[in-house]
Amino acid sequence: MQNLLRMGIAAIFIISSAVSAEGGISLGATRVIYPAEAKQTSLAVNNSDKKSRFLINSWVENEQGQRVKTFAVPPPLFVSEPNSENTLRIIYVGPPLPGDRESLFWLNVKAIPSVDKESMAGKNVLHLAILSRIKLFVRPSTLVDPARDAPAALSFAHEGNTLKITNKSPYYISLVNVHINQRKLNNVMVAPKKSTQVALPPDARGDLTFQTVNDYGAVTAVRTVSLR
Repeated sequence: MQNLLRMGIAAIFIISSAVSAEGGISLGATRVIYPAEAKQTSLAVNNSDKKSRFLINSWVENEQGQRVKTFAVPPPLFVSEPNSENTLRIIYVGPPLPGDRESLFWLNVKAIPSVDKESMAGKNVLHLAILSRIKLFVRPSTLVDPARDAPAALSFAHEGNTLKITNKSPYYISLVNVHINQRKLNNVMVAPKKSTQVALPPDARGDLTFQTVNDYGAVTAVRTVSLR
């Protein structure tokens, strides 16, 4: 009985800790656009908690989720004080990237809550780190068409039990709230000048509706295409 009670108390602290960390640390954007010709860009890290400190650890991964050394993110490790704002600098230090399309990376920011050893003495408490992972797009200045026009370059084809989505633009395009005949499909991101496939429900026909995500992380107006 005592063991079960301890487990229950620990579970409560797990949930409480996760909510507190998520509410305390937030990023200044949901995605980062890095102009390829720029020396660096930046991202705000906000701690809205009035009491808690967090250890912040940041790094960049490639499209496959592997850590890369082609980016520096100073400071890679720092303490975020209560009710404060810090700035991460993001600096590309690698070889030239493709100039005819965007390149995708992932910026990771891990927030580890501080522990008051005296107040936690004798208690079974598990503190959880919260990882924020957002898209980091390196965008060449040579791209002629603006990113806001990229969704118009999408084309759709019904191929058996799949929907083929082709992106002819030089930008990554994220499709959300995708529906066909009021049936919701999976969200999907299509790479520049490439195609991807999404599974369709049986007998999927009619109008396809979707929205895209713009540079500011906002959802754009609903678009409709007809599938035959």
